[in-house]
Amino acid sequence: MPRFRFVAFSLVVGCMSLAPAAPADEARIQPYAKNPYYWQYRGKPVLLLGGSVDDNLFQIHGLDEHLDLLRSAGGNYVRNTMSCRDEGNVWPFAQRGGKYDLDRFHDAFWNRFERFLAETARRGIFVQIEVWATFDYYRDVWDRNPFNPKNNVNYTPEESGLPVRVDSHPTRTENDFFRSVPAAKNLPVVLRYQERFVEKMLSYSLRFDHVLYAMDNETSVTPRWGEYWATFLRNRAAEAGKKVETTEMWDPWDLSHPMHANTFDHPDLYTFVDVSQNNHQKGQTHYDNALARRRSIAERPRPMTNVKIYGADGGRFGNSRDGVERFWRNVFGGHAAARFHRPDSGIGLSPLAQRMIRSAREVTDAIDVFACEPRNERLGRREANEAYCLAGPGQFAVYFPQEGDVDLKVGARRKWTLRWYAIDEGRWLPETQAAGEENLRLKTPGPGQWAAVVKVQ
Repeated sequence: MPRFRFVAFSLVVGCMSLAPAAPADEARIQPYAKNPYYWQYRGKPVLLLGGSVDDNLFQIHGLDEHLDLLRSAGGNYVRNTMSCRDEGNVWPFAQRGGKYDLDRFHDAFWNRFERFLAETARRGIFVQIEVWATFDYYRDVWDRNPFNPKNNVNYTPEESGLPVRVDSHPTRTENDFFRSVPAAKNLPVVLRYQERFVEKMLSYSLRFDHVLYAMDNETSVTPRWGEYWATFLRNRAAEAGKKVETTEMWDPWDLSHPMHANTFDHPDLYTFVDVSQNNHQKGQTHYDNALARRRSIAERPRPMTNVKIYGADGGRFGNSRDGVERFWRNVFGGHAAARFHRPDSGIGLSPLAQRMIRSAREVTDAIDVFACEPRNERLGRREANEAYCLAGPGQFAVYFPQEGDVDLKVGARRKWTLRWYAIDEGRWLPETQAAGEENLRLKTPGPGQWAAVVKVQ
């Protein structure tokens, strides 16, 4: 991976559009009062769309330019793992005598994090933080991690209960770092420093109102771990007079796996649900699995986010076409957030990603997406993965991954307007009118991806 260098600079906080001064609770990002499947910010609904070059954005060189590029494409959503494993990154703790001292923080790390929060806030870009970057605690990265007992002056393997070597993949969960909480193995020596790290993170992030919190990345550990940290964050926020939105990200690709129930079944602890791992699925299955889970929380609706959408040519999890279709199916599945994963596993913020974000913003701005819901039953003669429908009062939007021909059941003999949007080209076709039919035939005007917007006159 290329070496990233960071250039610090001073920031005048007063120029921010998302000010870090303590906001009223109703102003922060939170589930939309009128439709909790979506987010609201400062009392207005907001759809989160994004893509970025890396996951731990606070550590990269060229942050300003990258955020400006995202904003220019209509994006407003990034992922930020609290990770230090890439070349050029710094760790959160200072060194003493050639080892880390977990009682002393490294200013460079926290200055980067503070600046990142300020710069995203100033541009109106929302941040989903992952508190524990799972892969930083296994294999070669654990070998140099400050929490490893051989790398710090604060505890030994015997005092901490932690191994000095973990050669296995995180799915094996062989590092007791993730069992330090009282309901698991109860390792108080380690837990003290873990809490100190999270408190330091919150000392910056709680000053802002545009931040969401995921406890982990692709975790397979005991649910007691995530419960502890979600409760810890919420309690510390309450002590500061704040509220925060929390979730957990499980590793299984199947959303019906029992591990996911720990999030879906506990709305008071996990106030939104990240379903990123579903983005390993393809076609109709990808959509159906997420829709089933969306319906499962209908009594207590919550936002569903996709902070990682996989799929890139040459990658391991499908090609770029798969990634693009997953992005659009998430939007048309009524999800609150969709972000392309970093290059190598996703299309990042490539020109293709920029075009898709811009096109999705065009289409969703053409309707009141926050008053809509997934309604594929409105589509007649539909085949698997042929078309996807969002419907709301007096309006419909239909996404076609490729050429298609379906009937839209408008359900009343009224006059309608129809506009086609050429997604791959990023342009609208002239508006046409239709009247007198309960079913409107929607046949894509040509090859490629299309969206149809139908509205009552």
